[in-house]
Amino acid sequence: MYENFERCAPRIIEVLHKAQEVSPNAPRFLYLDVQGHRNSENGYDRDAREMITNFLPAVALPYLTELHTPMYTAKNPHPQDNRVPQGMRIGYPNGEEKKFWYDIESLPLRTRETEESTRKTYPSKQAIMDYLDIAEECLICWGSPIERAHVVPASLGGSMDVRNFALLCLDHHKQAPDIADAEAFWAWVDYAEIRDSGSKWLRATEEVKLWAKASGGRTEPIDRGNMEFLAAVQFELRNLYGWSDDDFSAISWGLMEEYHRVLDAATGRHFAVEKKVSTHAWAYHLAKLRLASR
Repeated sequence: MYENFERCAPRIIEVLHKAQEVSPNAPRFLYLDVQGHRNSENGYDRDAREMITNFLPAVALPYLTELHTPMYTAKNPHPQDNRVPQGMRIGYPNGEEKKFWYDIESLPLRTRETEESTRKTYPSKQAIMDYLDIAEECLICWGSPIERAHVVPASLGGSMDVRNFALLCLDHHKQAPDIADAEAFWAWVDYAEIRDSGSKWLRATEEVKLWAKASGGRTEPIDRGNMEFLAAVQFELRNLYGWSDDDFSAISWGLMEEYHRVLDAATGRHFAVEKKVSTHAWAYHLAKLRLASR
């Protein structure tokens, strides 16, 4: 777990549903590892505590035989329920949405840090590895060498606190969004990990690759090299933000395409903003939410 609760909880249910599809009625064991999600007292933050103390024992455990977390191990006292739902949606009590998310009408948006940091220099890679509890490898593809990547860039108010860093390979660092929205950054990491899951097995033995394929995994990366910029943005809007055909038809996408053609002819940077698929997809999605709220 390194994404927020709102992303992690539905993903766990999807994994359990997939496990039931691949191995019907077989015993299921869930092992949760928490990366980051520490508060200023070095305890777990709200997202991790909500996951470990409430969601997993109350919602997930009935569909499991056994549950393992950093805080406890629990066995299902009843027969494992194999009627796993296909998915779930997270809702909030009326009037309390802003306690858990950000105000889409304002910037800067929600950052995971809750206290200002006095650090003026980069934390070491080892400090970030210790905080996230990972090896010296990219969070997304397990590749190396790695770079220290700001979650919220310093130019947008991000600090030098270890909580504001991820470790990414050079390629995924170039792809990562430059936004003042920590939760959206971690949602992108989660999405990119699934999208590029085949990259993780490039250095594996043939035996391991066969096992991964038999388990429903992909052992080859997806070639997106020939995808045009706007097509790549559309791909991300569909697969990360869940846009449907109706969402695209409700806006003037043709105008957006022409807008980018004009800018491409003039400059590779759009109004001094680096041209990144992930940054633009986030901006389009947030714009849609803001227009809908009005």
